[in-house]
Amino acid sequence: MTYKVETENFFKDLDKVAKARYQVAGSLGKIAATLKTAESAGESASGSLGLERDIEDINLASDKLRKGVFRLLVLGDMKRGKSTFLNALIGENLLPSDVNPCTAILTVLRYGKDKKVTVYFSDGKPPETIDFKDFKQRYTIDPGEAKRLEQEKKQAFPDVSHAIVEYPLPLLEKGVEIVDSPGLNDTEARNELSLGYINNCHAILFVLRASQPCTLGERRYLENYIKGRGLSVFFLINAWDQVKEALIDPDDEEELQAAETKLRKVFKANLAEYCYVDGYDIYDERVFEISAIKALRKRIKNPMVSLEGTGFPEFMGALNTFLTKERAIAELRQARTLARQTQNHVREAVERRLPLLEQDVNGLKQRISSVEPEFNKLTEIRNQFQQEIRNLSATKSKAIADSFRSYVLNLGNTFETDFLRYQPELRFLDFLSQSRRKDFEDGLKKAFEQYISDKLAAWSLTAEQEMTAAFGQLSKSAANYGASYTKVTDIITEKLTGKKVQPIIGTSTEDNSPAWAKWAMGLFSLARGNLAGVAMAGAGFDWKNILLNLITVFSISAIIASFTGIVLGPLYLALLGMGVGVLQADGARKELVKAAKKELVKYLPQVANEQGQMIHDAIKECFDTYEKEVSERIDDDIKSRKAELDNLLKQKETYEVNRETELKRLKSLENEVTSEVRSVESVYQDLLESVI
Repeated sequence: MTYKVETENFFKDLDKVAKARYQVAGSLGKIAATLKTAESAGESASGSLGLERDIEDINLASDKLRKGVFRLLVLGDMKRGKSTFLNALIGENLLPSDVNPCTAILTVLRYGKDKKVTVYFSDGKPPETIDFKDFKQRYTIDPGEAKRLEQEKKQAFPDVSHAIVEYPLPLLEKGVEIVDSPGLNDTEARNELSLGYINNCHAILFVLRASQPCTLGERRYLENYIKGRGLSVFFLINAWDQVKEALIDPDDEEELQAAETKLRKVFKANLAEYCYVDGYDIYDERVFEISAIKALRKRIKNPMVSLEGTGFPEFMGALNTFLTKERAIAELRQARTLARQTQNHVREAVERRLPLLEQDVNGLKQRISSVEPEFNKLTEIRNQFQQEIRNLSATKSKAIADSFRSYVLNLGNTFETDFLRYQPELRFLDFLSQSRRKDFEDGLKKAFEQYISDKLAAWSLTAEQEMTAAFGQLSKSAANYGASYTKVTDIITEKLTGKKVQPIIGTSTEDNSPAWAKWAMGLFSLARGNLAGVAMAGAGFDWKNILLNLITVFSISAIIASFTGIVLGPLYLALLGMGVGVLQADGARKELVKAAKKELVKYLPQVANEQGQMIHDAIKECFDTYEKEVSERIDDDIKSRKAELDNLLKQKETYEVNRETELKRLKSLENEVTSEVRSVESVYQDLLESVI
């Protein structure tokens, strides 16, 4: 009963994670409520402590954990058994296995007590709830229609954003959400659609087929959109049982072993490079031979039946390890860091406030005046970091845009060699036939689209690596500026309280960094709802999607549209000029490439200039977003520290603050926050011990 054991363990671990998320979310919520109540009470006592940003961040983190799910993106080309795999995974024949995958709609499968589908629109129209059967009938199109729409540059469902399918399934109830993307197919535009989903999922389940080992389309997709992007991918080689069925003698064990060995070598040769994490080979933890139809048939009869021999037990075990032992721990570690940070803020604020309660108005004014130079230093640190971000922004925006221009202008140098492998099997006489010309044009157009997409995808990976390095640099700078900032705030505390600031035993450099520096180093990506940022330590915002949307998607679409319109027209005239004899000759293909290159070279400068500016602006927007958030967070910290003092002074000027009552209130605040932080620590440690 291997599968039953794996399934039960998976569900148990998912339950533990869900419970831990809920408990930590509850503790964070209590901390936020405690801070809010204390700040309100402070307005009629010694003044608020300036904890607004802490309340905001804690509430966001609590809400995110409460709604937390593990999001899996399923990709697969046509006829790979993707729907059958999904049905076997969720344990019910929910998705018809004959559903045509040619759809431009992102479908999210999540838990719901009632079975329903909600379609969301992008034109402002309110969502529409329909049953599952109607959804599949209305929002699925056949390949021929999909190809026609692609050629006409039209979307099948231009007003639809996405669909949410709710279903009461055990796996979904345990906090797993499945994103069924349009996936791979024969059109570049639909391939691009999945790009926006990739960075916002915990893992990608890439479905292949044993009888069609790594087709050109699959290899192109892996090369363009997966390779080198730090994504977690599980490769599922479906229909492995058909290897045996395809043999002349299915009962010949020696022949079967030889066939399977050969096939494994082919897949490993194609997939091995995508199975390295931090230099470690994890191929055996990421590639699985499965039989989805065999597993589904068993699960339909008995959801908890043993699936030994289908590959599902091994896959579920690896997925469990990845989600609950890696991602969940990282997620809760972020929450723990945020809780510790808030605890330190409260402790420091209370420590500053208590000695100042004894001061009269004049004494308080003197102490506040004495720290003014330090506040100026804090502002200067902000200005220095701000300027560094701006300088790097200007440098990188120009350098990356220039690299794009150079890359585009040099395409002509290798076009004749590169484009040969994209050319479809065209019969050039079809070009002269009015009835067959459309097929000829469609094939040629598709070849250009693939060529352009591949070339730009290769360049975008280089740009992404440049950006990763840039934000890695800013992460280190944030740590250095944060350390300088902490030294100044310690001096402020010492001047206000008259006591030396002592380091807290057991805390790390990470714990002692100011909140804004932690954010700038990328430590709170999950707390702010971003999944992509977690993979990169240099930023706490979704910079990859900004870059992706503004460069990869828009640029590819724009270039393809312009190129095919401008280049193909003159290319047809060139073909006509070759004459029938040339078109029949073996050299016709090379002549076609030469003619295409001639038109391409004419157009490349226009692409380089127009799209180069877009690249520049996209890069700059990434840095602008980062700078804006960092600056706001530093400003908030400085303002809160000043407000903390101004509030106390204002209260003292208005009436005499009861020191004993206030001492009791502030200590109670500190104790309540500390108690909830301990709860977070306890839940984190318990989960750590239970799933590892």
